[in-house]
Parts: sequence; structure tokens; C-alpha cells
Amino acid sequence: MREEMSGSEESSVVNDIHRALVIAPHPDDEVLGCGGTIAALTAEGCEVHVLIASQDLPPLYSADTAPAIRAEAARAHEELGVASTDYLSHPSVELARMGVAELNAGIQAAVDRIKPELVLAPFPDRHLDHKAVFEAAMVACRPIGTGMGITTVALYETISETHWNVPHIEADFTPDWFVDISDFVDVKLSAFASYASQVQDYPGPRSIRALEALATFRGSQVSLEYAEAFHTVRRVTRAINAVST
Repeated sequence: MREEMSGSEESSVVNDIHRALVIAPHPDDEVLGCGGTIAALTAEGCEVHVLIASQDLPPLYSADTAPAIRAEAARAHEELGVASTDYLSHPSVELARMGVAELNAGIQAAVDRIKPELVLAPFPDRHLDHKAVFEAAMVACRPIGTGMGITTVALYETISETHWNVPHIEADFTPDWFVDISDFVDVKLSAFASYASQVQDYPGPRSIRALEALATFRGSQVSLEYAEAFHTVRRVTRAINAVST
């Protein structure tokens, strides 16, 4: 996986990363936000784990909704090469109303168990569930305890929700890290198509065409064919040795 570098220098983000954790508020957010990056990471031998913080549970949803979406997620994650998928038992659309300690504990437990070097979490956008998971993830990723082993924390955008924030009043998603997914965009789109219950017809924002258009746009920002964009929270790297000429 190539990340955007200055000049002609090229590097792989997985040089020192063996385990990554992707935290998703709902099933499909992980594919929408960083499916191409997940595929690129697993292709290079990185162990990628996904934690989904909520499920579509009764009474807001029928009893068969959550199992059906979990089956879709399983197919999507198999395409991406995900090592494991775990679900918290919280109801979707209700995360912002639940006790902070309970949500924090579930995400902290995943971080403690997996011990990732890379954590990808949702940007705090229009969806209150996304904001709640962002807050909990930032607690779990503090550079203390298990968090000391996390070298990179970054936030992904979720098409539609992230772009519906109110400009100049709420936080804007302004990426500072672009990952080249040109070799993996087809895998990302196919994985999202596995979420058949979530795919919209174009011009719906959660359509295959719109998702490809976003990858095209992000790529064009840094002269790549396709890219995924992230806002970095923390990145710790090795010292760079000066080379005299």
C-alpha cells in the first residue's frame, strides 16, 4: 500500500504495523470509510481486526435485521481479508444515549485484546452514533497502557454522514493523509456491494457510483487514480537520519 509521499519517495504504511483495528459505529461504515485501506493492509500481511459498536436490534428494527446484516458483513470482510470481526451488543441509533463508561469499556477491551499499532476510527460527523464512537475510541487510544503501542490513530470519512456536517459550525473533515487504493478500489466496491441491504441507487450517496466518485476525487487531490483520505490524530515514527551529500 502506497501512502502519499513527497517527491519520488515511496513507503508502505505497514512496514512496522502487524495489527490494525478498525472501529465502526455500524456494519458497512468500515467498508465505506476504509475498505480499500483494509484490503491493501491485508494484502501486505497486516492482521486487520474490525470492531462494530452497534447492531440493528428490536424494537427499532425487526428481529431478523441484525443477523441478515451480519451475514452481509461476513461476506464483505472475507473479500477484504479481515482477520476477525467482533460486535458490541448495543442498539444502533442509541449509542449517544447510553452510559459513556459502558461504550468506552467495550472499545477499550478490544484495544487491550488486539494490541493494534494502527487504529482507524470514525470522524465525529452528523450521525450521533459516530460522535459517540469517536469519543470512546479516543479514550481507548490514549498513549497510556495498551495505547502506548498504538503508533497511528486516524479518522476516516463516512460518505453522506461526514459530508452533512454544517460548515464553520461543526468540524469539517479536512484530510491530511491519503492512502493509494488504486489496486484495491474494485475490492472495496465489491465488498460494499456485499452489503446489499445498505446499497442505494445513484444518485444516492451510498451508491457504488458515489463511492467510486469519492475515491476518484480523493485520488485527484494528490495525483493518484484512487485514494482514501484520513485525518490523523496521532502518528509516531522512527527518528529520521540525516544523509549528507
